[in-house]
Amino acid sequence: MPLKPAVEPAAGARVVLKPGQERRIQAGHLWIFSNEIDRVEGPAEPGCVASVQAAGGWTLGTAFYNPKSLIACRMLALEPVSIDEGFFERKLAEAIAFRERVRPLAKDYRLCFGESDGLPGLVIDRYGSVLVLQVLSAGMERSLDLIAGALQRLLSPSCIFLKNDHRARALEGLPAETRVYSGELPARAEIAENGLRLLAPLGEGQKTGYYFDQADNRAFLTPYFKDKLVVDLYCYTGAFSLAAARAGAKAVLGIDSSGPAIALARENAALNGLGEAATFEEDDAEAALRSFVEREQSFEPEMILLDPPSFVPSKKNLPKALRTYAKLNSMALRALPKGGLLATSTCSHHVSREIFVEMLRLAQAQARRPARLLALRGQGADHPVLLAMPETEYLHFALLEVL
Repeated sequence: MPLKPAVEPAAGARVVLKPGQERRIQAGHLWIFSNEIDRVEGPAEPGCVASVQAAGGWTLGTAFYNPKSLIACRMLALEPVSIDEGFFERKLAEAIAFRERVRPLAKDYRLCFGESDGLPGLVIDRYGSVLVLQVLSAGMERSLDLIAGALQRLLSPSCIFLKNDHRARALEGLPAETRVYSGELPARAEIAENGLRLLAPLGEGQKTGYYFDQADNRAFLTPYFKDKLVVDLYCYTGAFSLAAARAGAKAVLGIDSSGPAIALARENAALNGLGEAATFEEDDAEAALRSFVEREQSFEPEMILLDPPSFVPSKKNLPKALRTYAKLNSMALRALPKGGLLATSTCSHHVSREIFVEMLRLAQAQARRPARLLALRGQGADHPVLLAMPETEYLHFALLEVL
C-alpha cells in the first residue's frame, strides 16, 4: 500500500525532544534518534511531516517523522516550512547549481546526496537525461510525486528510474523494489569521465549503475599510472582500469567476480580503443591477490588498485570488516616490489578516516613492508560532506608507496 503524500507541519505531528537533546540539531546534524524523543503529539504515521520542538518549548524546525525507524526524525529545515513541490524544487535547484560549479559542463554525476543537499533519505544520480533515484526514507517515499514533479520542471528527464533495493529501506519499513517511475529506461547509459566513454548498466548494475564517487580519485592517479604494470581488483566495469590504460600504463589487468561486469568492462575497453592495453578476468579478487603474493602469475604488478565492496553493513560488523580490510591490504603490499604503489579504499561511514589510517598501519605491520603515505583523499566533489554529519563522509582513499 503506497504511503500518503507529505503534508504540512500544521496538519501533522509535533515531536518534543527530551531535555538537552536539541544541541546536536542546533549544531547542524539532521538526525533525531527515537531514544531522544520525549513524546509525539498529534497524528503520526511513517513518513509524515512533523514540527520538532525542544523540551523548553521552542521550535527547532521541520522534519520527516517515522515511528518505525531508529532514525525517528530527519530534519528538512530549521524553521516551519511547507513540504510541497516548491520546497523540493528549491532544494534540487540548489543541488544542481552546486554540481554545475564542481562539475562544469558534465551531464553525469551524483545530483543529490541526501543529507548533504538538505534532502535526507534521497539519492539521485544523473546519467544525461536519465535520473536514477534511491529513496531511503519513508518521508521521501511519501513525497515521491512531489520530487518527480520538481525534477520534471527543472530537467525534463527522459526517464526517472527507482533503484530502491538498498538495505536501508528495510530499516524504514519500506519494501525493496526497482521500477520505472516515468519514461523508458535504456539498458545502458553512456557517460563521459576524464576523457573516457563508459557504458553503465542502469537496471541491474551495482549502486545506481556506476561509481561516480571515485571519479576525482581516478583523475588524481593519472600521473602515477604511466609505465606501470597495474592490477585492478574488484574492477566492476573497468573505470579504474581504463583510466590507467589511457594514462599510459604498460599493461592493465582488471579482476572481478561478476561475469556481467567483466563483459561490460571489455566492451568499455573496446569503446575507448584500449582493448589491447587493458585485459579483464572473471575471478575472485582475494584469491587472485593471493596468487600474486605467492608469485603464481607471470603478471607481476607494480601498482595495485584495491577498491573492495563495503564489508560493514552495520556498526556491529566493524571489527570483522577491519580484519578483512587489513588482510587484503597486507596481501597487496606483499605482492608489490619496492617502489610499488597501492591505491586502496573503503566505502562505509562506519569506517572513519582515523580508523582507515589505523587499519593501513596494521596492514603494513602485518606485511612487514614499510610504506609511505603519498595521499589521503575522499569521495568526489559531487558527494559533498556535511561538516556536522560525519555519516556523510563514507569514502576514504589512500595512495601508498612500498619502501
